[in-house]
Amino acid sequence: MFSAIRKRLGLLRKEKSAEPLGEEGKRIDEKKLDQICWDLEIALLESDVAQPVADEIINRLKNDLKDKRIAKGFDLAEAVEASLKKSVASLLEKYTANFYEELLKKKRPAAVMFVGINGTGKTTVVAKIAHLLKEKGHSVVIAACDTFRAGAIEQLKVHGERLDIRVISHEHGGDAAAVAYDAIEHAKARHREFVLIDTAGRMQTNSNLMEEMKKIKRVAQPDIIVFVGDALAGNDAIEQARAFNEAVGIDMVVLTKVDADARGGAALSIAHAVGKPIAFLGTGQGYGDLIQFDPNWMAERLVSASPPEP
Repeated sequence: MFSAIRKRLGLLRKEKSAEPLGEEGKRIDEKKLDQICWDLEIALLESDVAQPVADEIINRLKNDLKDKRIAKGFDLAEAVEASLKKSVASLLEKYTANFYEELLKKKRPAAVMFVGINGTGKTTVVAKIAHLLKEKGHSVVIAACDTFRAGAIEQLKVHGERLDIRVISHEHGGDAAAVAYDAIEHAKARHREFVLIDTAGRMQTNSNLMEEMKKIKRVAQPDIIVFVGDALAGNDAIEQARAFNEAVGIDMVVLTKVDADARGGAALSIAHAVGKPIAFLGTGQGYGDLIQFDPNWMAERLVSASPPEP
């Protein structure tokens, strides 16, 4: 992730011996700092970071470095990397949420509705969170509200069998809102704690399916709405998040395929664009491949030359 950033930091390490940074005891040369910030801003934009987010990161970095004084053995590249990590982590800190703690605050049965387009791994995220809740000793029901896509109900039923979790479903092409209603009534009757609602993946431009999703929300009255976005989609994921937020209002974000994301900008930009926190990162296909979002871990992974493993 963020290969453009790492490349620029690598060049900076090569430059430090060839170009004087200034006299010892003085601040970093202003022109030098401006050039570094410019290069890093371009690298951020190349990494799919939205312009407003890149501007905020660079402003934080510049303010942090402009008062640094040159000392013997001063390593500008290390200072820039450390400051960049701090800037990214600081930016992401305000977009962090603990999904589990927030869910526990809700009245039982609590309903969580998952929205997003096809191909993001939304159904797998539903199964992962079901697994997480069951591992913590909670009872879960899954509502198969994707009655639109062929095979979607069967896919959820396979997950339900593997996890030993009840999946409530109707026939293909049925009323998705009715499925959500039945799942919640089932949870009430059987004293189940949580209902996870998997909706049909839909393009934000499909007005009919978006209206169906609004109907599910009206009927189910979910306690938390989670947008599932594909980290590989870059700026497209940002526009999707905006559209879903406008349509039904999202409370949290789960980013999938973070392990395969070559650029990394979506992680920074989605939360900033919609003003909603990131709850989890998907790092693989296994039920356990879902990690709670940590801004410091993400900053290290985005910037460090030796990023931590998921």
